[in-house]
Amino acid sequence: MAKHRNRPTPIVQSEPLPKIPIADCPAVLVTGGAGYIGSHAALALLDQGVKVVVLDDMSTGSSLLVPEGAVFVRGKAGDSALVTRIIRRENIGAVMHFAASISVGDSVTQPAAYYRNNLVETLELADTAAAAGVGAVLLSSTAAVYAENDGSRLRETDRLDPINPYGASKAMAERVLRDIAAASPHGMSVGILRYFNVAGADPLGRSGQNSLHPHHLIEIATQVATGQRDMITVHGNDYPTPDGSGVRDYVHVSDIAAAHVLLLRTILAAKGQSLTFNLGYGEGQSVLDVLSALGKVSGRNIPYSFGPRRAGDPASLVADASLASALGWTPAYKDLTTMVGHALAWERQRSKAPEDAVAVAA
Repeated sequence: MAKHRNRPTPIVQSEPLPKIPIADCPAVLVTGGAGYIGSHAALALLDQGVKVVVLDDMSTGSSLLVPEGAVFVRGKAGDSALVTRIIRRENIGAVMHFAASISVGDSVTQPAAYYRNNLVETLELADTAAAAGVGAVLLSSTAAVYAENDGSRLRETDRLDPINPYGASKAMAERVLRDIAAASPHGMSVGILRYFNVAGADPLGRSGQNSLHPHHLIEIATQVATGQRDMITVHGNDYPTPDGSGVRDYVHVSDIAAAHVLLLRTILAAKGQSLTFNLGYGEGQSVLDVLSALGKVSGRNIPYSFGPRRAGDPASLVADASLASALGWTPAYKDLTTMVGHALAWERQRSKAPEDAVAVAA
């Protein structure tokens, strides 16, 4: 039986993985590049001289976040004809796929929409990229793909058994991408990054969270700190954690973006392989820890009330991301105070932006 290419490749942490020089990096299509994480990845590529094309349907994207210097195209990642035209016209050699629906709570009440947007769109994009001869596709995934555990750090080899449709849609998207790449005649490579809780904002103030309907803890909390909201609801105070609130591994978005560039260079040097990494700091912070840190940075207490747990939320998610050192990934912003400080600075700037530059709904 022929060996099935593009299955996850074992990583030996002590052996740094080879990479192509950044100067040899081809033009990159960034889907969801008008969103939070995608815009930071686009900035990281542009900062290193890589040509970037942003594709975003602007259903949750923001014109404020489209990086200066990127080519912008409005459309869906699953539009095969459009993506094929972009690949040919812009000579795209790699894809970073961020476009997705990301709310755990919404995925529980709207599962069909999540499977359609996160799974079907990924299938169409992967199939189009493979048919067009794209060398590599990097997928933005999540720690929500893992099974619930006892709070210990999660490794890439741990069991995948998502407890909500969001995580399930991403786990399926990972498999679909690998299978399509494995069947590609030119040996398309795959990179998958499973983030834990992304936080912070670009230290230079060029991007940050700008949601039409905020649901991330830190984005909502910074709006309380800047007087745009009266208080924040903490969902659950009876988890088996030190203070009863949920515990997460918060990781700075600029560190996430840097890891994307490193992984892209790695998979472009590893034809036909599939590499998967966790991204986190291995340090759990509770919701109340985050609110306390933001209160210190802002000089203002962050009022909160307790509400019921949200369906699909685990008590704790903390990464074992030690394998990512094989990429040469060295996080620069691990301190929680730094993360919430950057987020607060961005929110103060964002709240003064022109009205037509905030998040838009298509």
